Amino acid sequence: MPSKASQRLPRGRGFATWLRYGGGRASTTSASRRRLRTNAEAAARTLGAILLLALSPGARAASEQDVAAAIQATLAAHTSIPLRTPARGVGDSPELRVYGGRQFAGLWTRGSKLTPQGQQVLALLSHSRDLGLNPDDYAIEPLMAAGMRLGANATASAAQAAAFDIQLTQSALHYLHDAHFGRIDPRRANFALAVPRKPFDSAAVLLDMASAETGAVQTGAVQTGAVQTVASIAASVEPQFYHYALLKNSLSAYRALARDPPPLLAAPAHPIKIGSPYAQAQALRQTLVRLGDLAPATKSPAEPLMFDATLSGGVKRFQARHGLRINGALDAVTSRALAVPLAARVRQIELTLERWRWVPEFSAPPVIVNIPQFRLFAFNSLQDRKSDVLQMDVIVGRAFQPAHTPVFVADMTSVIFRPYWQVPDGIVKKEMLPKLRRQPEYLQSQHLEIVPASDEVSRPVALSSATLDSLSEGRLKLRQRPGPDNALGLIKFSLPNPYEVYLHSTPTPALFKEQVRAFSHGCIRVSDPVALAVHVLRDTGGQWTAEKVQQAMDGEVTQHVRLAHPIPVLILYGTALATEDGKILFFDDIYGHDRELAALLDL
Repeated sequence: MPSKASQRLPRGRGFATWLRYGGGRASTTSASRRRLRTNAEAAARTLGAILLLALSPGARAASEQDVAAAIQATLAAHTSIPLRTPARGVGDSPELRVYGGRQFAGLWTRGSKLTPQGQQVLALLSHSRDLGLNPDDYAIEPLMAAGMRLGANATASAAQAAAFDIQLTQSALHYLHDAHFGRIDPRRANFALAVPRKPFDSAAVLLDMASAETGAVQTGAVQTGAVQTVASIAASVEPQFYHYALLKNSLSAYRALARDPPPLLAAPAHPIKIGSPYAQAQALRQTLVRLGDLAPATKSPAEPLMFDATLSGGVKRFQARHGLRINGALDAVTSRALAVPLAARVRQIELTLERWRWVPEFSAPPVIVNIPQFRLFAFNSLQDRKSDVLQMDVIVGRAFQPAHTPVFVADMTSVIFRPYWQVPDGIVKKEMLPKLRRQPEYLQSQHLEIVPASDEVSRPVALSSATLDSLSEGRLKLRQRPGPDNALGLIKFSLPNPYEVYLHSTPTPALFKEQVRAFSHGCIRVSDPVALAVHVLRDTGGQWTAEKVQQAMDGEVTQHVRLAHPIPVLILYGTALATEDGKILFFDDIYGHDRELAALLDL
């Protein structure tokens, strides 16, 4: 978890609000967030007013010593942490740590004047939309107005220069936290991703920014080379995943598309296929060109109102990018996807960027499942490059509760060949017990056993009314014997977690032919279990080749193989993905998590 020094400052908190709460962390309930927003607006007006007053003709310019004394007095007056010496008493407040270690000198002002680094921080905050953040969270408008007035001829008083300096510091700290950890805690969205994160000293980062090189400002992109500017230092706290950077870079392109959207298309009454007349063929062609699914035509089509092979090819590329059945026809499902406003696609990118900021750094090559993509990625290294990642399709939990696959992090610890299926209590009570009471033969036909415990050495007990009652009360368990019709298939990848969710093969592989693969009770079925087993067992003794894995799956006994070292497994949820070949993929919000996160961010 983040240290107190790096905890998020409430959304929209201005300097006056920060003073009101003593520099500490305020409540972020809906009511308090609305109150904070109101206070932030008042703080913005106050900041603008005091700077206007201070910068009036005839006012005396403050010295650096005067501003330092004003900053120290302001911080000391509004915190319960005593300030004994400049080097001590910095406490848990990052503001106090920033100023206390530098004799309380201004970070962004030299007397009454704004420093070049301060100008770059203002530019950084004003471009925070490039990360999918909200500039209003950082009081950018009053800060920009005040910063413009702290020019070469400025004559601000010490108190007003101190107020501006502290406000800019607080806004920058707020930005750094949001860029690193995200705007909200993932637990508020019911995502179990609150694992320990690498320590993040926001105060130290801010001090680096205050002494950064003052070359050209480059916002919204990671800079390379030895020169450390404000923008490059700030970018270093963002997630360093390659696909995060790709998705972030796609945001501005989709914003531009949303500002000038392609023409609306009427939904056809029936699927339009190659050779069919289509009155909106030209509009569809323009749309596909704008979206990058069709190359601009070098000459006009011979039959402009015909759905030709070229249009069908563009539709196929659009369908592939949106997780649709790739048939090249303009059908109802494809028409609905084309009708989604591009502003909604922008929002998908923003929400996914927020979720990627929740992801902890990899300690070892992970296995990642992206639920709405129905896709698994098994890394060979810590780099998220396509050439270094094993990919395969998966089946996830159904689109209604309580069958959703949860979002969480766990460690894969073992592989079980020919596993028993320990039927979860919820499935036993809701599905199995009613069938067993009506059809006692169901137990034998489905190769089920009633046992006194959940491990494989338990001996089955006979079916009776009494055992069914004990099964209903949880004193007995239900399991399915290993075999080709076992619900887990012939292999299980164990990752202990409170949700009883794991990866496994399936006796019904035909379901992988479906585009929308939400069929399970919550566990994740993998399309190529042999390849995944070879991957996760690559460092485990026994020389687990594909042939040996298949032999173990087809054998007669249950085998537990403990991995040489745990493999982190991240079950994630992102409805937008940028690929290395420049494509932007979008997936349906099958569980409604995008709607929930958008509501949380808009509180």
